[in-house]
Amino acid sequence: MQLRKRVLVTGGAGFLGSHLCERLIAAGNDVLCVDNYFTGTKDNIGALLTNPHFEAMRQDVTFPLYVEVDEIFNLACPASPIHYQFDPVATTKTSVHGAINMLGLAKRVKAKIMQASTSEVYGDPIEHPQTESYRGNVNPIGPRACYDEGKRCAETLFFDYHRQHRVRIKVARIFNTYGPRMHPNDGRVVSNFVLQALRGQPITLYGSGSQTRAFCYVDDLIEGFLRLMGTGDDFTGPVNLGNPVEIPVKELAERIIKLTGSSSTLVYKPLPQDDPTQRCPDITLAKSKLGWEPTVPLETGLKRTIDYFRAFV
Repeated sequence: MQLRKRVLVTGGAGFLGSHLCERLIAAGNDVLCVDNYFTGTKDNIGALLTNPHFEAMRQDVTFPLYVEVDEIFNLACPASPIHYQFDPVATTKTSVHGAINMLGLAKRVKAKIMQASTSEVYGDPIEHPQTESYRGNVNPIGPRACYDEGKRCAETLFFDYHRQHRVRIKVARIFNTYGPRMHPNDGRVVSNFVLQALRGQPITLYGSGSQTRAFCYVDDLIEGFLRLMGTGDDFTGPVNLGNPVEIPVKELAERIIKLTGSSSTLVYKPLPQDDPTQRCPDITLAKSKLGWEPTVPLETGLKRTIDYFRAFV
């Protein structure tokens, strides 16, 4: 009889974390979901709460956690500008202290650990598309630095624990991801546009709307997480996980208006400070090392996301 793996997911009640918990349970694991519910919700994990192989714990990763686990997915951190700028000091603590605490746990129990890093480590990139070897163009004192630099420091800690203590690490750099269970008030373009369109409100574009993003559906991203965690100890990453197909945000708004049948118009506002004009991953490494690339078409993913958000209108 094969023993179930004990898997810890920090930020497990969040958008990405809840989808990851479901996949891990479906694969036959015991899952411990840890969340302080700042942006995560119990509704996201409601379907799992009665499962005997799932456990939810209210805990902030800035405090040490003493549990016995085989693998750790460290997803805990508010990820949208509205949420991470609400308390920037807490955001930095979550990334840095959280990494220290989870790496300390991984070291003690000899667990494999994955860090959910971000494309924001590249800042407003001068190189396009971004490869993992690009070191970024980040403003360390800007309003987004609490998140950008917090995640950069977390990557530093992961690699130092790997070199100094031989902790088995994986680092995923996540690009724009969307899908059901996005926080309705997270201020990101997909959730903003969908809710504005469903409510018949003007859709807000910043700048000219010509800045590009590349959107990965949540199911594809979670598959990337699982494949990364399943690689041998010789592969640490970092590895880009995202959709390499760019789209201007104005075109995204127009597609959402069409899919919702909305009467919404477009309105333009000034571009926020340090908002990247381009964001697109080079996923050559993910293809070669993980055999991974996104498979869900944008229109399919948007339809599923729109159906989810109808409940909020």
